[in-house]
Amino acid sequence: MARRRGLTGWIARLFGRGGPVVPVVRLHGVISAEQRPGRLSIQSVAPLLHRAFAMAGSTVAIIVNSPGGSPVQSRLISKRIRDLAREHDKHVLVFVEDAAASGGYFIATAGDEIIADPSSVVGSIGVIFASFGFPEALGKLGVERRVHTAGKNKSTLDPFLPEKPEDVERIKQMELDVHQVFIDWVKSRRAGKLKAPDEQLFTGEFWSGVRGLELGLVDALGDLHETLRARFGEDVSTRVIQPRRGLLRLPSFGLAASLLAAAEDRALWTRLGL
Repeated sequence: MARRRGLTGWIARLFGRGGPVVPVVRLHGVISAEQRPGRLSIQSVAPLLHRAFAMAGSTVAIIVNSPGGSPVQSRLISKRIRDLAREHDKHVLVFVEDAAASGGYFIATAGDEIIADPSSVVGSIGVIFASFGFPEALGKLGVERRVHTAGKNKSTLDPFLPEKPEDVERIKQMELDVHQVFIDWVKSRRAGKLKAPDEQLFTGEFWSGVRGLELGLVDALGDLHETLRARFGEDVSTRVIQPRRGLLRLPSFGLAASLLAAAEDRALWTRLGL
């Protein structure tokens, strides 16, 4: 019976007698240039966006569920969303599920409206660089570290060399540059909507969806289905744009690399309490 109803609905839409169909792109995972299952990059996301924006209708829905990641990939994905929205004259609704934090929030602000679950996590507008240092480990093992460079800064933050203040200063300046790109983007996309001073919004802090609404980081609370029904009627339906199988072969990864990547991804989610 369910199959018959689905077929009937498809035929009705084919002949223009059904309700509107809204394409949905689900962006779930850590943002990274690395082509790995469960991660988001412009290469993996762009084909989905192009298919969604090419569909008939006035609206494209994007579900964002990401703790962040690469600032470059975040910007590229966001820019592609805006470019396609202008090209096809589409209204973009972004729905936040568990989290749109850091780079995830960067992508969310590409929407014309952001609708968040009340218990979701939003914000984290900041930049972080983290590594490890083992300057004494090799000595204890009786191993001599030999580093030869052409260019005095090529060994910046080498984990087996003592940290140098000038290296830290350069990294901090780079972080400030990237942070400013993030801030400028949010201010341009949320112009007239932000309800708190820069000193509160751009510290890297994150908030619940409820608090995000108070701060102007999101436009409303809710979810995809209730929002679409309220706007387009009970007959509205969605079409989730899925990756096409067989067209892209992802590179194989060794067990150690896969475990390390999983640990990195888990760490990003864990910092949000998720």
